[in-house]
Amino acid sequence: MTARLISVGNVIIDIVVRVPHLPERGGDVLAEAAGVSPGGSFNTMVAAARQGLPTAYAGAHGTGVFGDRVRAELAAEGIDALLSPTPGRDTGYDIALIDAGGERTFVTVFGAEAALTATAISAVRPGDHDLVHLSGYGLLERTNGAVLSAWLGTVPAGTRVLFDPGPLAADIPDETWRLVTGRADWLSCNAREATMLTGETDAVAAILALGALGALGALGALGGASGGAIVRLGPDGCLLCLRGEITHVAGFPVAAIDTTGAGDAHAGAFLAALAAGEHPVAAARRANACAALAVTRSGPSTAPTRAEVDALLDPGR
Repeated sequence: MTARLISVGNVIIDIVVRVPHLPERGGDVLAEAAGVSPGGSFNTMVAAARQGLPTAYAGAHGTGVFGDRVRAELAAEGIDALLSPTPGRDTGYDIALIDAGGERTFVTVFGAEAALTATAISAVRPGDHDLVHLSGYGLLERTNGAVLSAWLGTVPAGTRVLFDPGPLAADIPDETWRLVTGRADWLSCNAREATMLTGETDAVAAILALGALGALGALGALGGASGGAIVRLGPDGCLLCLRGEITHVAGFPVAAIDTTGAGDAHAGAFLAALAAGEHPVAAARRANACAALAVTRSGPSTAPTRAEVDALLDPGR
């Protein structure tokens, strides 16, 4: 049976502006508009779809101009929207500030994507061969934490779940965090998030702590290679923790232009590689290549195609 990715993460609209630097408090800085496009979990789904994994969006979306834009862009990428639009509320947005070094800073305003109902999500039933993507943005108390953590308890045991806590992970309620990490097969985050979540001072200690969480630790105790933790290191690649053992998977040196969505691209490519039957180490290497190519392009949804990733992984083929 063909696997598919089902994302229940939030899709919002990115309003992207380039600034020479962030303004001081109470100050101002002249910016250059860089575009308006869907972001958030949209980037993860695009990366997975472009790597050949059938993908569907099971989050909420609004009925205004932003919701229309989300649905049009999903359709353009061949991604199914499983739920009907939310009446009377538009999709939310963020303002993404990209500084001269390519780093991004966000200000987010939630909309319909943060008002998912238990009734709506109950109609989404992943199969044993499917993969589920969860984003920390959708697990906040003011978004969909209670609804999604309850729904996750209905997901079949054979469905692989990846949880990306994101930069607001510290704001996820403790009970939601416990329920989600008790079911997730994979946890993927960057080094800053990993140290923030664990209280450790370096990525190695942090990934060991993350790898011992909930279902991830249970999988390790069983000796399986079907789950673990990933800590993304930017240009240095990533760390992979399987069964308590850490592997450093090297990155690919590139000239970064825009890091927006790089972590999302990494997660999407990793899931696509797992679905294709690759070992987690090989999947992480493919994810590193996907993220490396993504940051060489301007914009949030810059994930490369499978052929482009293949060419970077094996230049002689």
